[in-house]
Amino acid sequence: MTKSYDGISNVVDKLDLEVGSTEFLTLLGPSGSGKTTILTMLAGFEMPSAGIIRMGSNTITNLPSHRRDIGVVFQNYALFPHMTVAENVAFPLEMRKLARAERDRRVCDVLTMVGLEQHMERKPAQLSGGQQQRVALARAIVFQPKLILMDEPLGALDNELRKRMQIEIRSLQQKLGVAVVFVTHDQSEALTMSDRVAVFNAGKIQQIDTPENIYGNPANPFVAGFIGETSWMNGQVLDVSDLGVRLATSLGTVVARNPRDLRPGDQAIFAVRPEDMQLNEITSVENTADVTITNITYLGDALLLTCVGRSDEVLTAKIHKRAVHQFLNTGSTCTLRWRADDTLAFRK
Repeated sequence: MTKSYDGISNVVDKLDLEVGSTEFLTLLGPSGSGKTTILTMLAGFEMPSAGIIRMGSNTITNLPSHRRDIGVVFQNYALFPHMTVAENVAFPLEMRKLARAERDRRVCDVLTMVGLEQHMERKPAQLSGGQQQRVALARAIVFQPKLILMDEPLGALDNELRKRMQIEIRSLQQKLGVAVVFVTHDQSEALTMSDRVAVFNAGKIQQIDTPENIYGNPANPFVAGFIGETSWMNGQVLDVSDLGVRLATSLGTVVARNPRDLRPGDQAIFAVRPEDMQLNEITSVENTADVTITNITYLGDALLLTCVGRSDEVLTAKIHKRAVHQFLNTGSTCTLRWRADDTLAFRK
């Protein structure tokens, strides 16, 4: 599926994507990467420039949005301010001409499900942000859709409420057994809630996989840099074997266990996550760096060390407080060490 607004550049470029019937799939990427455009095409608000959309065995590309059996939750909730909670939730049922008794039963059921059965007669302005989000969610599920689309639904909530709503939405999705396509630029939401994550950039999927594989085995430098924090370094491939790839770097020799398509002589970049760095207590000639600490950030159970190597390489290490056996301060020198299994290497 492709979408272009000017006939020249593609906002969504040759997308080929399948969502399981009970899957929670997150579309993750920076602003402008095509995530919301995909959602609007799935919902029927926009037409693809090329390609088709199927739901089960049915092609729905040209089907009007109100006939697609798809629920939508927007970031701004899109609640009708003049309607009560119950009336907002009942609206899609009225559009589908359900009998009054059946409408009332379903509205009561879903509001109980989202914990708002005591707020049925309130107006949206009388609700908190989290409660408004639950109303929007109830409205999206009340007509029992096969697919729910969520476009940055937690973006307007504070951090603590956002975390609670992540758990509530995921729990409700599993209880209903419905497919969800969730759009966000927040990697923590994607990793926390999803069965699979599709990472987008410039309208294309860079990688689609489980959260564990997206984080631990990124397909390319973009995914590695977008998901989590990383320290990046340049190097040149010395040799490649079954044990991994050896790189010559300004820090010395670095070994990575994922040779991918690297060959001797290739210019490469490698990355290490801050939590995979250790304060070195073992003499080693590989995967170590003598550094000077330039900044220490207190994280509660850990310290985040920003360090500079002898050739001005910048490395970040997240060290658990219990693993710190020496006094550390800005200007202190130490040696960092990391495992080959935790080293990501890519062709430059």
